Formats: sequence, structure tokens, C-alpha cells
Amino acid sequence: MNSQTQRASIAGPAGVLQCAIDEPAEAVRGVMVVCHPHPLHGGTMDNKVVQTVARAGLQQGLRTVRFNFRGIGESAGAWDNGQGEVDDALAVINAYRDAALPLWVAGFSFGGYVASQAGARLATQGAPATGLVLVGPATRNFEVAAVPEGTLVIHGEADDVVPLQATLDWARPQSLPVVVVPGVGHFFHGQLPLLKSLVVRHLLAA
Repeated sequence: MNSQTQRASIAGPAGVLQCAIDEPAEAVRGVMVVCHPHPLHGGTMDNKVVQTVARAGLQQGLRTVRFNFRGIGESAGAWDNGQGEVDDALAVINAYRDAALPLWVAGFSFGGYVASQAGARLATQGAPATGLVLVGPATRNFEVAAVPEGTLVIHGEADDVVPLQATLDWARPQSLPVVVVPGVGHFFHGQLPLLKSLVVRHLLAA
């Protein structure tokens, strides 16, 4: 993401997981783990939406951790239909979580599904995340978990990969607000600065 980005590897459930860590310029106020889009459709930790969310966290004093799911980049293993990928995320969270600091779990598209499931798993373990940030979550093709009140969900009005209606249908039973960005598609072309500002504003208010 920048020249200061640290590259690291941790032990994951299917082998090594490749990570990228960015430290804020000032004191660390929390940790944010960001999950990337679908591995079989070109998703990696360097996806521009993933990096935008990470930059928002970094601006708010969070140590940000991006990682490649199993089988992507230098991460070992192979696609596991979304199940093992949740285990990957939990391994990264466990490796970089600091009990003394707030934890945010974020994800884009397929990564939004993973973040929701990881958040649910952490809650059942009695160690819930401080908050979740889901951008264009894959509510049509994956079982996105119910999320806590206060979760930030952002979706493009003109999303041609995950229809806005699918996310509204998922959110409705939870009485969960969805921030809709007018006229924007799945990858937020031309609206990444706005996406970043929405995440920053949410983190500021948390």
C-alpha cells in the first residue's frame, strides 16, 4: 500500500498465509483486519477497495492487516468454498489481535461474507470484535451472517455483481441500515474517495 507496508507470513490452517501490515504514524488505537474479494475471480489483498478501507483505518490510527486467502499469492492451500477462508481470517485475527486494543473486521464482496462469519465466530467464543465494516457484501451467493447493531454496510446502487436488493433483503430482518452510494457499481469506480470518507466517518463516531 505504501513503502512502509510490512510483508509477513503466519501459520494458517492450510499452510502459510501472506499478510501485509501498515502501522499508523501516531500511537496505535486499534487493529483492523481486511478480507479481500473472491479468490477465484481475481480477488487479492491488493484489491483497490480493500486498500481503500485499509487506508481509512490507517488514517484513524488503526494497525491494518490485509492478507491473501489460501491459494492466492504466496498463501498456501487451495480454494475451500468459503469455509476454510473463514478459518484463514480467524487465524490472521488471532495472530494480530491485541487484547488491549479495539478490533475491527472488514471485508469487501466475498470478503464481506468472510468478515461477517468471522465476526459471528468471535462472538460465540466470547471475544467479539469491536465492529464490522462490510462493503458490497456477497449476500446473493454466500450465507452472510447476521451482524451486530452498529455494523457499517456500504453498497453501490448500481452494483452489477451483488444486486443492492439482495443486501437490502439480508439487512431487513436485522433492521440494519445500509449506506447506499448512488449510481456506483460493485468496485466503486470513481468513488473510492467517498468510500474512504464513509469508513473514516464511521470509525470517528465509534
